[in-house]
Amino acid sequence: MQKPTLIVLAAGMGSRYGGLKQIDPMGPSGETILDYSLYDAIRSDFGKVVFVIREEFEQAFRESIGARICDRIEVDYAFQRLDDIPEGFTVPANRAKPWGTAHAVYAARHAVNEPCAVINADDFYGRDAYAQAVKFLSNPDPEPSRYCIVGYYLKNTLSNHGGVNRGITTHESNLLSHVEEFIDIKRQEDGSVRGTAGDGMERALDENAIVSMNFWGFTPHFWTLLETEFCSFLENRDDLSTDECYIPTIVDDLIKGNQVSCEVISSSASWFGVTYPGDKPIVVETVKQLVGAGKYPSPLV
Repeated sequence: MQKPTLIVLAAGMGSRYGGLKQIDPMGPSGETILDYSLYDAIRSDFGKVVFVIREEFEQAFRESIGARICDRIEVDYAFQRLDDIPEGFTVPANRAKPWGTAHAVYAARHAVNEPCAVINADDFYGRDAYAQAVKFLSNPDPEPSRYCIVGYYLKNTLSNHGGVNRGITTHESNLLSHVEEFIDIKRQEDGSVRGTAGDGMERALDENAIVSMNFWGFTPHFWTLLETEFCSFLENRDDLSTDECYIPTIVDDLIKGNQVSCEVISSSASWFGVTYPGDKPIVVETVKQLVGAGKYPSPLV
């Protein structure tokens, strides 16, 4: 059986962060968060990595990230382009940016034929997350319609410097039953956590809820369903100038339609990430502590 592939969503330019955070040094020897993700993925036995990027920073990404790992794992690239949409659809004249995380995964469809995991380039997931994902995806007798998600507690994924977007999950036993995308989630002055749902209404959220940090595991069965769901999005959304198509929303629709099941993997790893410039010192210090505890070498090799 082929080793699984890791799809890394790295096309975002970091608008809230103010720069190309995917290649911003965080480790004691200049490592990026993505360097640690790739280190964990390689030692967990992923066989290939596909970076989903924008064409305009291909050279910078190849030189700063790809060149450092191409001797240890197969590397490929896919480009998230605004006009890369299914046949029969057109891009609205006032659409300025690509169509969201589901569209970013869609960009990798021609580069992946084996079971795969999907991660964000700027999130630190921890080795256990990759090890568990590989174990799930390496099942010698997989169910084509059974996927997985590696989840984290909402309270451990908030930023002290602004709102964040998260997919809030509901699950029964170890199977995902619902996932709802919320934006601008913040801890309030009274200690509560609130975010804005897809209907535009602000709601109180359980800080112990398991959330999607876009660490998903899919079988090749997913590609056909993804295109169908993306077409449905393009057909039915009211405002295609700004609306985005999210991975959690796609998976939720497929679960509701009894087309797939999705196993919730509880990882013992710690998550952290950089959304705002103020998050960086915390990440730098956390990585330093992990290196000091012997979890990672320095420099990272």
